[in-house]
Formats: sequence, C-alpha cells, structure tokens
Amino acid sequence: MLVSERIGQFFLESEAGRDRLEYTEYGSGDAWVVLLHGQLMPRRMHQPLARALAAEGLHVVTLDLLGHGRSDRPADPLVYSMTAFAEQVVALLDHLGAPQAVVGGTSLGANVSLEVAAMAPERVRGLVVEMPVLDNAVEAGILAFAPLLFAARFLPFTVNGVRLLTRPVPRGVVPFWAGIVLDTLDQRADSVAAVVHGMFFGRVAPSSKQRKAIAAPALVVGHPADPIHPAADAAMLAAELPRATFVQAHSILEWRFRPDRLNREAVDFCLQAWRTPRRSRRTGS
Repeated sequence: MLVSERIGQFFLESEAGRDRLEYTEYGSGDAWVVLLHGQLMPRRMHQPLARALAAEGLHVVTLDLLGHGRSDRPADPLVYSMTAFAEQVVALLDHLGAPQAVVGGTSLGANVSLEVAAMAPERVRGLVVEMPVLDNAVEAGILAFAPLLFAARFLPFTVNGVRLLTRPVPRGVVPFWAGIVLDTLDQRADSVAAVVHGMFFGRVAPSSKQRKAIAAPALVVGHPADPIHPAADAAMLAAELPRATFVQAHSILEWRFRPDRLNREAVDFCLQAWRTPRRSRRTGS
C-alpha cells in the first residue's frame, strides 16, 4: 500500500536563539505515531518502520531532533539535554495539532520517549521503546562516546575529515542502511562535541520512580549481546512500567534487515493503543 510522504519544518524560539527542526509525515488521520532516531543518526533510519505503520492507517511522523539530520546543529552544549529533546517532541505535537501520539524511538530516541511520557503524560497514547540506555549501560556508553567527545573537541579535523569523505557519496547508489551509516558519519566536529557533551553531563533518563509512574502502555524491545543497549536495561524497564510488554529481538540487526516480526509487533501495539480508551495517569506516592 502506497502512503503519502511529506517533509515539514517548524521553529523553536529560546534564549539561545531560533532553531529549525525538520520532520517527515507518512500517511494521514488522527492516530498519530512519532518515531525518534538514535544518537547522531538521522530520522531516515525509521523510514521503513514509518512506512509499515502508515500502511496500516497510522499517521506517522519522524523527527530530526536538534543537532541531528537536517535539523539545525548549534554548537552550544547547553541546548542539548533529554529535557530539551522531550520539549521538542511536545512542540512538534503542538505544531501538528496532535493532542496525543504513540511516541517511540531507538536508543537516544527511546530515552527521549520516556522523558516525554514523564514530562507530558497527557500527550502520550503509548510508548515504543527500543534499546533504552539505563543503569546497566553507563560504563559501555562512556567507553563508546568519550573518545568521540575527545576527538570532536580536541582533534576536530578527524570528525570533519570523515564528513568530507562521506558527504559526496550519493545515497541513492548504496544500500539503505549503508546510506544511514554515511548520514550518521556526516557530522561537524563542533556540533558533535556539543551534543555528546550535553548527553554526558545531563540526566540520561527519568528516574526509576518516575518510570514506575508512567501509565501509558508500552512496547519494550531489547537486544541480546549489545553492551551499549543491554537487554537487562530493557527487561528492567519493562518490569518498571505498569503496562509494558517486553519483546526480545533475535539480535540488534533483526529490526534492520529482517523486520517483519518486529514491525508486526509495533503495528499491532500502535493500533491497539489507539483502539483502547485512554486511562488516567497513575500518580506516584
């Protein structure tokens, strides 16, 4: 089934200035789904899932968070935080005129989805959380991103040099996921340093107490043998969320290269979230 696809943009005003964010809409209707990418990755990574969801009648939006993809990339670390990213998602919903949405994402996008649910529970119809980064991922995250922060801050020619090599490659002549890797490598050193700095020194996710108070239904997807996104974090989150369903992927590559099973899980979950009358938020003690 073919679905319409439209690129849009909106602007955020803050003390730091005016920033432009870009998104893509798939399909139409009032059953909204917002999909958020992983750290430093573009929104296009969720294009296959967005198309699969839209083909079932859902209205899907993929967003480039600030500092990512085709959105603005300021070099100020103070503008990057989980709270700021969550505010961008709420601003997107306001811009679209969407009272509620199923909000989901991968890695960074998973954590931002949780932040939206904690910040604005009345806007969240459900959560699709793949590879959350929580307590069990701290050491691996530091090992993975500290060298990148160092290189971007003190050896900027390394990041900018990779950009010069990858940007000229036509995305249309390489396989889809190779194009996503090329887009992820298309970074400027100053904005990469700012994004990673903001993530390192801000809160990574809502606290366990806050997560336990999230009343929205959730689909939590974990991957085995992934140290940065350990399945233990996903299982822990599924145990904390009052209305969570836990699904274990066969590997980190399953949803990328053999997506049918997990796409079906996501489609069924999102459709059910929109069919079920919304419950009021449970308050913490």
